Parts: sequence; structure tokens; C-alpha cells
Amino acid sequence: MTGTSEPAADDAASWRARRREAAGAHAEALAARQRAESARARALIEEFLVAVRRDGPAPVPLHVRSYDGRARYRTPVEGWYLRRDGTVGIGTDGAFYVLTAPSSLAARFRGVRPTPQDPPLVIGAGGKDGESVDMADALRRVRDGQV
Repeated sequence: MTGTSEPAADDAASWRARRREAAGAHAEALAARQRAESARARALIEEFLVAVRRDGPAPVPLHVRSYDGRARYRTPVEGWYLRRDGTVGIGTDGAFYVLTAPSSLAARFRGVRPTPQDPPLVIGAGGKDGESVDMADALRRVRDGQV
């Protein structure tokens, strides 16, 4: 009986190995696509920085909002909000920030230091309808004074 189970076990092990390889290849392709999108978004941000330094608008102090939206925390970052709700922004150094954090009493007194993130080409992708916006459109809105 053991002779018949060994080929099945070999087939299962082979199948698992192929699935691991496929999952690894898929993950690497996704990571490469995200890196390429971030590189394109960074290029858009660099163009934006050149334009706003020349023509405005001037940067403003950026604040972080609590997840529930009830609290607002100061940050050491100046830049521009990319959404009217103030949940994402660009620093004067070109860094992209998600400007939300958990509620915190300490943050009310000390402020928050947001962490730069890789910029997406589509802000809010995968969110509710109407909540996503192309990075190029968001940057244009800032330049046009619509945010």
C-alpha cells in the first residue's frame, strides 16, 4: 500500500512547489509594478514642486487627523494637501504622506511625525467610488487652488 501513496505524495509536493514558485513570481511582478508606478508618481511630484515653487500656492503646515476624524495633530512637515479631507499630502521635499493616525492623548501635546510613503499613481485606489483620484489630477487641483 505504501508504494501507491508515494507517487501521490510526490505529486502533491511537486504541486506545492510549483504553487510557491508561481506565488513568488506573482509577488515579485506586483512589487515591480508598484515600484514603477511610484517612480512615475515621483516624477509627477517633481514637476509639481518646480511649478509651485515658481507659481504657488505656498506650502502650509500639514496636520495629521485621527482615524475617526475628531482630532487633529500638528506635524513638523510643510507642504500641500492633495485631498480636501486632508488625509494625504506632499511635503516641500517631495515626500508623500498619508496624514492619518490613531487617536492619542500624547499626540495632542507632542504632535505626530508622519512617515513618508511610496507615492501611488492613484490616490485611494480600491476605496469607495469617487474617493480615488489620479495623482496628476490631485496635483493639478492643488496648483489650481481647488484643494
